[in-house]
Amino acid sequence: MSSSIVFEKPSLWQRIAPMFDFDGPLLLAVALLAAAGLLTMYSAGFDHGTRFVDHGRNMLLAGGVMFMVAQLSPQQLQRLAVPLYVAGVALLVAVALFGITKKGATRWLNLGVVVLQPSEMLKIAMPLMLAWWFQHREGQLRPLDFLVAFLLLALPVGLIVKQPDLGTAILVLAGGIYVMFFAGLSWKLVLPVVAIGAVAVVALIIFGGAACESGVQWPGLHTYQKQRICTLLDPTADPLGKGFHILQGMIAIGSGGVTGKGFMNGTQTHLEFIPERTTDFIFAAFGEEFGLMGAIALLIGFTFLIFRGLMIAAEAPTLFSRLLGGAVTLSFFTYAMVNMGMVSGILPVVGIPLPFISYGGTAMVTLGLGLGILMSIARSRRLMQS
Repeated sequence: MSSSIVFEKPSLWQRIAPMFDFDGPLLLAVALLAAAGLLTMYSAGFDHGTRFVDHGRNMLLAGGVMFMVAQLSPQQLQRLAVPLYVAGVALLVAVALFGITKKGATRWLNLGVVVLQPSEMLKIAMPLMLAWWFQHREGQLRPLDFLVAFLLLALPVGLIVKQPDLGTAILVLAGGIYVMFFAGLSWKLVLPVVAIGAVAVVALIIFGGAACESGVQWPGLHTYQKQRICTLLDPTADPLGKGFHILQGMIAIGSGGVTGKGFMNGTQTHLEFIPERTTDFIFAAFGEEFGLMGAIALLIGFTFLIFRGLMIAAEAPTLFSRLLGGAVTLSFFTYAMVNMGMVSGILPVVGIPLPFISYGGTAMVTLGLGLGILMSIARSRRLMQS
């Protein structure tokens, strides 16, 4: 008597379904924020050339990047850490030597076929590199390991600050600090830095008038960076010049009231009082048309995204995944906090977009990379549990 084993050939859907195994709650949060971004961009940019169409295209591009990165396992991402970091730093050095200068900033590199802004690469490459470093030091961490991590972080941040590009430098620095914090950086090292910062802020508030007088130089800062901080302290000192951005943003947000003026009814927005209304200051346009309730809804959306990302990171199976997932998630927090803070007159004006809402192809692709990493980490956990 003979017997045979018949193997059922999987269907096409069974073969491709795992490629679409995304984290549902995270995908929902992204979809809601993307919808808010499209709605706001249509109102703020429908008469601004092709901004709305381009914004939709950038979202599709970011979605494609997210899909591709999500197919990689955390182990594959870990193998990319060192090459991406080395390539990013090498490109930053090339920018310092041969970069293109626009409006006083040297941030771009012409490779013949394409013009790159290498600092954007470090937003992802930096947390990848430090997560790789601490993964290899797991179980034997010493103070020296944190010193090495700090040097790895300081090199690209210093090169980016020199360009100068303070907004990107803040994001890269924050991504690296988050990895070091999650890796076990002692509070004894964190608290003195926080205390020094708090003292500096209080001193600036008390003595800001004298410190902001013309002719007073601030060590380590460019003149325009000093002006941005001084403008934050008193935007009415130059209401039609350096304080114009902050004042118009605050007026737009305040005029929205509780419920807002309504979709496409923002007068500050459509009469073009809000500068950069489709990019850095789009939150002012959003606040004017949707009011306090809309701003709260947007904050809830970002909060949900951040908490879901932190949950994915906390449940990740390896130290590398936990560190990387936590840093990427809190980078989204930094984006949103700094952008909303500067538009509201709480923080100095720096070039940081509002995730999913602001126009910008490079920033959108970076967000897609970060989301793809979180999706990859979430999938690896489900595969281990199954």
